[in-house]
Amino acid sequence: MKQKFDLSNRVAIITGGGGALGSSIAQSLSQSGVKIAILDLTDTAVQRTVKLITAAGGEAIGFESNVLLKSSIQAVCDQIVSKWGRVDILLNAAGGNMPGATIGVDQTIFDLSMEDFDKVTKLNLNGSVIPSLVFGKVMAEQKEGTIINYSSMSVDRVITRVVGYSASKAAIENFTRWMAVEMALKFGSGIRVNAIAPGFFVGNQNRALLLNEDGSYTDRGETIIRNTPMKRFGEAEELNGAIHFLCSDAAKFITGVVLPIDGGFSAFSGV
Repeated sequence: MKQKFDLSNRVAIITGGGGALGSSIAQSLSQSGVKIAILDLTDTAVQRTVKLITAAGGEAIGFESNVLLKSSIQAVCDQIVSKWGRVDILLNAAGGNMPGATIGVDQTIFDLSMEDFDKVTKLNLNGSVIPSLVFGKVMAEQKEGTIINYSSMSVDRVITRVVGYSASKAAIENFTRWMAVEMALKFGSGIRVNAIAPGFFVGNQNRALLLNEDGSYTDRGETIIRNTPMKRFGEAEELNGAIHFLCSDAAKFITGVVLPIDGGFSAFSGV
């Protein structure tokens, strides 16, 4: 009998799979027998993750691709379906921020660069919508599949300075719920769309913002830790169990939800 958490032989596409969070879940899913397709903007990032998976005995292929170009994603989709015949899982892990869409310590909202705000919105929102449309169409034809988007703690709580990132991630949560309803109503209960909302994880993009060179917390890092009941930052692999669950048959009646993985940050009033 097939186990509810069994993911063996499923096909997963991970955008932003060359990054810290994307690479971690790619390796974790591979260890559960999932066939992995890594998508990232540079071939160097793609191949780094692919090599980690194949060196551990997993099956993975990689594609240098741009999540903002539907033609690029469609070409990748065609190759994946040609090789493996289906698409079971899409993780929209690609995303990021830009300095001009972030308000500096000595700035106000009126210093916001609309050009960078637009770029961040396109990356975080369109960069998840486009893959969802391309790979979601394969799932619609199969009548099954699961999509997981990446939200943020900056949606429900005002995280100062990151205005562009916050707005785009709020849009992701709305799109997640909308896509979940659309797919279930028109293509059946076998297709699910959910999101995770990571708390604070130290990566290359935010390391200098959270940690000093000696490893101690910056002022911003201290503020976050004070408002995180577990009193630490998360580790990349601590997202993986929740994602495994949402991808598995154990979660087959769950769609349209956003799951916080945040050490209690979203539950804490600060008092």
